[in-house]
Amino acid sequence: MNAIEIHGLHKIFEGFSLKDVSFSVPQGTVMGFVGENGAGKSTTIKCMLNLLKKEYGEILLFGQDHVEHELSIKNDIGVVFDDLHVPETLNATQLDKIMKKVFQTWDSSYYFERLTQFNVPKRKKIKELSRGMRMKLSIALALSHHPKLLILDEPTSGLDPIIRDEILDLFLAFMQDETHSILFSSHITSDLEKIADYITLIHNGEILLSESKDALLYDYGIFKGSSEEVSVLPEHAIIKKRNGAFGIEALVLKHEVNEAFRLEKPSIEDIMLFFVKGSV
Repeated sequence: MNAIEIHGLHKIFEGFSLKDVSFSVPQGTVMGFVGENGAGKSTTIKCMLNLLKKEYGEILLFGQDHVEHELSIKNDIGVVFDDLHVPETLNATQLDKIMKKVFQTWDSSYYFERLTQFNVPKRKKIKELSRGMRMKLSIALALSHHPKLLILDEPTSGLDPIIRDEILDLFLAFMQDETHSILFSSHITSDLEKIADYITLIHNGEILLSESKDALLYDYGIFKGSSEEVSVLPEHAIIKKRNGAFGIEALVLKHEVNEAFRLEKPSIEDIMLFFVKGSV
């Protein structure tokens, strides 16, 4: 079963639109959702959560329509945005009282255990917390009603590497349950290389690729050389080309290229840059 299925999603704004967005997140996996700022990641997520009304298309969460079954679905979803969207005069203890009324499955003891684990002050006002502490509190709030699906919109953006690493460990612990799934939107591709099973790339409101991370990193290679050297590559092997610092770089399908060509292993960021900025 898929935790998320999106088919032909369209959302139109002045100057920007989502165009035929389609991808799925298999249950028990982590999908890295990548693209530059303004590519459509947050808009897609807000449509999924029915915070924005789609023009047309189908969104299924746990196999159910996201609008028709919105209330029951949201009890099984934990959401982390790039900041904590709650009144800043409240503290973590007051938020516990509010969340008890919002979620049937809210677990106060689990929530306070997470706050202790993350060293989040329980009685300090949210406006007095650092960005790292706000994100840890946001994650504790997202996890404490025991969701099956986490939807993360840039949760590690602007955090230092040590806090980012702590937060990634939390997500890995969440995934120990094989029924759990994560949609992880980020432009920090190194985070996704650590935990993602699949990568979906969105650019200018359109999906450019949606594949297994291992297949992407295994199937593609980067060839660097002069225009003459690149011209010798089989044309059907070249996915994208771009100008590099010392000549031309080509993203190629490894199995279509003779072993005599020396290829470098790409990162997720390399592949993203080729697809967004490279030419055919």
